[in-house]
Amino acid sequence: MCGCRGQLRLFLTALGYFTRVPIPQWVGYSPAQLNAATRFFPLVGVFVGALVALLTLAMSHVWSPPLAIALGLGVSVLLTGAFHEDGLADSVDALGGAFERERVLEIMHDSRIGTYGAVALWLALAIKWQALVDIQASHGWGGFAVVLIGAHAASRSMAISLLRALDYVRSQGKAKPVAQRLGLPGLLFGVACSVPWWVWPDWRAGVTGAVVLMALRAGFIRYLRRRLGGYTGDTLGFAQQLAELALYLTVCAWT
Repeated sequence: MCGCRGQLRLFLTALGYFTRVPIPQWVGYSPAQLNAATRFFPLVGVFVGALVALLTLAMSHVWSPPLAIALGLGVSVLLTGAFHEDGLADSVDALGGAFERERVLEIMHDSRIGTYGAVALWLALAIKWQALVDIQASHGWGGFAVVLIGAHAASRSMAISLLRALDYVRSQGKAKPVAQRLGLPGLLFGVACSVPWWVWPDWRAGVTGAVVLMALRAGFIRYLRRRLGGYTGDTLGFAQQLAELALYLTVCAWT
């Protein structure tokens, strides 16, 4: 699918799949189209991060920065339909609640949330909130916006990088339409969507964040190979959440 209209169609396909944003009917849908749109996942992160940053800034004129940031996190969850948070909870429930591969996959497929998943969600949101409050206090709203956009984009780059390194372990599932090996050009395009946001407000934090993500990716891939022999849709969401948290903590460490 080539041309500007074709690329726009792919971006809107990714936007419609990974968020709750309504997309025009002319975009259409097919598994092949969604698979081709995978490389736009980090650009969807740029969109989500920018919109959440803008709304958080607007809310800060009404409420205190900590409260505005908490409300901004709520907007982020609503905007994505808790798509990635669901993957985090399901993955932690399954990987923490079983040892046998088939049992892990069975628990992961269960829509109910368990203790491990509930605790993981609570911790993830609490850490995000405190980290973003600290980042805003240290770097102002401009730095906050850039870090938020960068984290949303780069964490999604890490998630799609699993599509190049691992195989999908289910015969069917919610990630099946995107469960093809991602080509190197697609991965590089995804990474390029997040790189411009890594150099500010502190280039040292950006470089350190890139190193942290590469180390986290290597460890996570090794862990998934050992436990599952590949990835599921839930583990992609888990990867995105881990990467986002790691980037916020890295910026805070340089504050």
